[in-house]
Amino acid sequence: MKRILYLTDLYYEARGREYFREDLYLTGRLKDHFGVLIGHPQQSLSFIKAADIIVFRNTGPVMGYQEYFDRFADTVRRENLVTFNSFDGKADMLGKQYLIDLTRQGLPVIPAIDNLENLALLGNPASYIVKLKHGADSIGMQRVSRSALDALDLSGRIIQPYIDFKYEVSFYFLNNQFMYSLYAPNKERRWDLQEYEATPEDLAFARQFIAWDNMQRGIIRVDACRQKQGPLLLVELEDLNPYLSLDVLPEHKRKAFVQAFISALQLL
Repeated sequence: MKRILYLTDLYYEARGREYFREDLYLTGRLKDHFGVLIGHPQQSLSFIKAADIIVFRNTGPVMGYQEYFDRFADTVRRENLVTFNSFDGKADMLGKQYLIDLTRQGLPVIPAIDNLENLALLGNPASYIVKLKHGADSIGMQRVSRSALDALDLSGRIIQPYIDFKYEVSFYFLNNQFMYSLYAPNKERRWDLQEYEATPEDLAFARQFIAWDNMQRGIIRVDACRQKQGPLLLVELEDLNPYLSLDVLPEHKRKAFVQAFISALQLL
């Protein structure tokens, strides 16, 4: 029986989500197929040799322990350890620089810049959103006016236009296979989610970012917003430890996801 080191922060208080419930649910299913050791992400280096597979799940924003996480990630890459997700993603796993890169490449993303010289690329919105390049969970995010931008220290930050969208929608992929989609019909309540029936156009939109990220294995959540004019724009590409909102799914879809997750781990 293969051994899993399942990394999670059961005490992290996420707004609108209960990380611990999701991870206790998943580890409860995994234990029938694997030996499971649950560890805090800041214990990972102590137990890194105790498992065949390291599963990096709801660990909270790594910015709170960035130096330790960097040492962990370096060890994973140097020693070629088996992790799920694999540590070769190009999106949120490395911060939010990718949003600037995708903007330059002309992909359908909320445009992002990191200096005022390129402000024209954002159009002429009523206000702007400023985010930390290595932020997460809305930590450090500000909505500001054009005049306020000049007074901000923009080092380590990105700037995006504030978009008055219709709703947010997320597409969930496991090893590049589409699993399910959820949306927040009330944009003021991001984590009050419902099932969403993805159209072929929606999936084509999401898959272009899965292909761009080209991650070897793992779970990716493609977060998008529906503009009032219709088309989707990428908000974030969560390729490190996306929350799955499994409690929202009907039982048959939840079971299908868990079985796919187990099968993917058994192949490692």
